[in-house]
Amino acid sequence: MIKLGIIGATGYTGMELYRLASRHPGIEVVFATSEQYTGQNLGEVFPRIDPDRDTTLRSLDEIAAVPADVVCFCTPDGVAMDRVGAFLERGVRVVDVSSDFRFDDPDVYTTWYSRPHTAPELLDSAVYGIPELNRDRIRTADLVGNPGCYPTGVILGLAPLLEADAIDACQVIVDAKSGVSGAGRGLKLRNLYVEVNDSITPYNIGHTHRHVGEIEQELSRFSDEQPYVVFSPHLTPMSRGILATTYVRVKNGAANGDLADLYEQRYRGEPFIRLSRSGYPETRFVTWTNYCDLRIDRVDGSDLAIVTSAVDNLVKGAAGQALQNVNVMFGRDETTGLI
Repeated sequence: MIKLGIIGATGYTGMELYRLASRHPGIEVVFATSEQYTGQNLGEVFPRIDPDRDTTLRSLDEIAAVPADVVCFCTPDGVAMDRVGAFLERGVRVVDVSSDFRFDDPDVYTTWYSRPHTAPELLDSAVYGIPELNRDRIRTADLVGNPGCYPTGVILGLAPLLEADAIDACQVIVDAKSGVSGAGRGLKLRNLYVEVNDSITPYNIGHTHRHVGEIEQELSRFSDEQPYVVFSPHLTPMSRGILATTYVRVKNGAANGDLADLYEQRYRGEPFIRLSRSGYPETRFVTWTNYCDLRIDRVDGSDLAIVTSAVDNLVKGAAGQALQNVNVMFGRDETTGLI
């Protein structure tokens, strides 16, 4: 059994990870932490918890010496970087679901998150955790930076095109819609029901959203050009799910044939990638699942193409992908506990 600890179990992502991991046949959840609800049962905070799988929440300091094989940080940005080192020194592997270990360069992290990185010496060893693209490195990694929810669908949607040098990396426009849970469980005025219901709201549009840096960094691994991404996220009146519609310019002389064939070849055998040539991805079909649904369409009479992707922001966009990474790290079938 893999002994797994969850740090920050009472946020939306932490709760989702506990739900999945507690049902995983090869995992024992050895602790779940919460600074706000220390001493209470998780089932008191989230009554949906199966009483037979309930656990008492502990503080982060209380679990410092508890034996574990891997811990997942489901904490706000800036927490993991101060704590991860102590676990690694004990031989405990880490999947960080926050943003702290997604970037290669601490200065780039500071640019997008407006805080200094306090553990820059660990960034070189951290592996960006999209298994479909980085599986071999994740297998041997001690520290995995779990991707952001928006970047997951966008990067999976563009990687096959960039690998084939089929599109202009410098002209990428992403229009994305997210459910409210993507903003976390903390109280914020604009996330209140009356503020969100019956309305769709853009925010941090252009080249300002912090996920832009993450997307551009990872896309650069598949291209000789430095990607430039115009990103327009929108908050939608639904609990969970992300739909990203990405507009790209197809290069002259790009590989002949149907661009969809690139996706068929790149993602053949990937259990969590579903490609469609008939219907369009919809958030309702990925909700509560670890799937990423993808489709590409050429715009008739032009050099434009449109890539559509859908993920559940709390599963493939966060907790499900974290568990998929744990499966990879410990040599388990990636679908275990997720299908």
